[in-house]
Amino acid sequence: MSDLLAIGASGIKAYSRALSVVGDNIANAQTEGYVRRTVRLEEAPAAGDIVLSRNSIRPGGVLAAGVERAVDQWLSDDARTAGGEASRQAARLDWISATERALDDGADGIGSSVTAIFTSADQLSANPGDDTLRRQFLSAVDQSAAAFRRTATSLSSAATGVATQAQGAVGQLNTDLSTLSRVNDGIRRARPGSSNEATLLDERDRLVVNIAGATDVAVSYDARGAAIIRTPAGDALVEGPTTASVTLAVAANGQISFGIASGSALVPGSGTLAGLTDASAHISGQRTALDTLAGQLASDLNSAHQAGFDANGNPGAALLNFGGSAATLTAAALLPSDVAAADVSGSNGNMLAFNNVRGPTGIEQNVAGMIAAQAQATAAARAQEAAASTRRDGAFAARDAIGAVDLDREAAELLRFQQAYEAAARTIQVARETMQTMLNIF
Repeated sequence: MSDLLAIGASGIKAYSRALSVVGDNIANAQTEGYVRRTVRLEEAPAAGDIVLSRNSIRPGGVLAAGVERAVDQWLSDDARTAGGEASRQAARLDWISATERALDDGADGIGSSVTAIFTSADQLSANPGDDTLRRQFLSAVDQSAAAFRRTATSLSSAATGVATQAQGAVGQLNTDLSTLSRVNDGIRRARPGSSNEATLLDERDRLVVNIAGATDVAVSYDARGAAIIRTPAGDALVEGPTTASVTLAVAANGQISFGIASGSALVPGSGTLAGLTDASAHISGQRTALDTLAGQLASDLNSAHQAGFDANGNPGAALLNFGGSAATLTAAALLPSDVAAADVSGSNGNMLAFNNVRGPTGIEQNVAGMIAAQAQATAAARAQEAAASTRRDGAFAARDAIGAVDLDREAAELLRFQQAYEAAARTIQVARETMQTMLNIF
C-alpha cells in the first residue's frame, strides 16, 4: 500500500506543477516575448527504497523533471535577422520621406520659385519700362532665395532629427546590453529546469531581439544558456561580466557614426542604427546638392543680370548674395530701376537673354533632376521597406507557430492534467481505503 501512496503522491506533485505551467501559459498568452512552456514528465525509477522497507522494487510513478520552452533556435535566429533588416528599412524610409517633404516642389518649392523668376523675366521683356513688372521680377528672385533657405532649414531639421533619434537608439541599446548582462547572471544562478530559468530565458531572448533590432550582432550561448553578443567584427558587447558601451558621433554635415567606448568602430549592417546611418548620409548628400544648386542659381542669375543695363544706363548689379550654402542665399536690396532689362541690342534685350539660362544644364533642369532623383529614392525605400516587413512578418509567424500560446491547446492540456490529478488523488484514496480495510480485519 505504501507503493500506491507513493505513486499517487508523485502524480499529485507532478500534475500540480503541470497545471501551474498551463496556467502560466494562459495568463501570459498576450505577453510579448513569452514562450510557451511544458513540463517534462518522466517515469519514476522502478527500483529503490520505499517508505517502509529498503532495497525493494516499487511500481514507479511520475516525476516532473523540469520546465521546457517551445523554441526552435533556427527559427528564432531567422526572425531576429529579419526583424533587424525590417527595422533598418523602416528607420531609413521615415527620414527619406522627410527629405522628400523638405524638397516638395509645390507652389512654394525651389523648382516652382526658380521657374517663377524666368516667367517674370519673360513678362518684363514684353514691357521693360513697367515698374510693376520690375517689382514682380525682384519679388520672384527674393521668393526663390527664401524657398532655398526654407528647404535648407527643413533638411537641417531632418539631419538633427536623425541625430536625436540615433542618440535615443544608442541609449536604449546600451540599456539593453546592461540589462542582458544582469539577466545572464541570473540564468547562471537559476536552477536548471525551473520556471525561474524559463522566465529569465524569455527575457534573454527579448533583449537579444531588441539588440538585433538596433544593430546586427553575432549571438552565441554558453553552457548555461547565457547570451554572448559580439559585433560582426568580433568586438564583444556582452560576454561574461563584460558589457561594452556604444557611442554616437555627429559630424558637422549631420552625418552620424557609431563606435564602442573601447575605441573600436561600430558599422551597423542592419537594425535601426544602420537605417539612421543610411538616412543621415542621404540627407547630407541632398544638403550638399542643394548648396550646389543655390550657388549655381546665384552665379547664373548674377552673370545674366550683370550683362545688361538698368533704367539709368548703369551695368546691372548682382541679384543674389551667396555665402557658400543655401541657408545664406539672399536677394540683393535693389530698386525697380536697378533691374537690368536692357542690353546693347535694346531696352528688353537682357530680359530676353535670361532664357539662355534655361538650357539642358541650367538651374531649372538641375533642380528638377534633384527632385526627381529624390522621388525615385523614396519609392525605392518604400518598396524595400515593404519587402523587409513582409519577410519579418513571415519569419515571426514561423517562430510563433512553435512558441506562441494556443489557448485551445492549453484548454485541452488543462483538462488532461486535471483528470490526471484527480486520478492520482483517487489512487491515494483507494490506497487509504484498502489499508484501512486490511487493518480492520485485525
